[in-house]
Amino acid sequence: MSSYSTLLFDVKDGIAKITLNRPDAANGMDMAMGRELMDVALRCDQDEAIRVVILTGAGNFFSAGGDLRAFASYGDTISERIHELTIYLHAAVSRFTRMRVPVIVAVNGVAAGAGFSLAMAGDFVLASENAKFTMAYTAAGLSPDGGASYFLPRLVGLRRSQELMISNRRLTAEEALDWGLVSRVCAHDGLMAEVQDLALQLASSATQAIGAVKKLLAVSYDNGLEAQMALEGQAIAHLASCCDGQEGIQAFLAKRKPAFTGK
Repeated sequence: MSSYSTLLFDVKDGIAKITLNRPDAANGMDMAMGRELMDVALRCDQDEAIRVVILTGAGNFFSAGGDLRAFASYGDTISERIHELTIYLHAAVSRFTRMRVPVIVAVNGVAAGAGFSLAMAGDFVLASENAKFTMAYTAAGLSPDGGASYFLPRLVGLRRSQELMISNRRLTAEEALDWGLVSRVCAHDGLMAEVQDLALQLASSATQAIGAVKKLLAVSYDNGLEAQMALEGQAIAHLASCCDGQEGIQAFLAKRKPAFTGK
């Protein structure tokens, strides 16, 4: 199904797999990849047959972040071009974060800069034991993008975010797990098998309910208790009247496994 120059994309059994596919450039993000990430995120969100999304990288890198060689080629237009690229990347990150279905990120190698930021947009982040994480922006005289300044303080706190962003501390997969940046660490050769098992499990779950969880968590830092509970009340009431909500209730009463359809 792939029709992209920088990505591989296919859908099977309700599971969409997106692979960053510029291995000769460490899966660095250029303008084409930015546009294509935005497009594929929209496709995944709009296709009702998709129930889980997997995002990973080809080769030995997840993504080394922005393609600095491409940046250098922009010459006097670099400011405008970088701003354009962030528009595409940020649209993709926003869509993955607020998507109605779960997103699994499989970090198969180094995740640096925007690659690190992109990985944090996942609902589940599974990392190879060989993975490394570094912000790297200030080492190139740049500041973070891709939502890093939003995600990292929420995941690891202000002090650790400062250390990651200012000193460019490099974390191993185990350190990333200890800091709360990833969900689990997997043997390198077994990473994609674990990702596939999780994807199959999620694909058979109540994805509408998962989408509601994602929406509630996304706004929880912005609301007071009563405002957040009002959203919770609206969400659970709506889900109780949907097919999956009805199926879940009936399956519980009948003491059988529910057969969720995502509707």
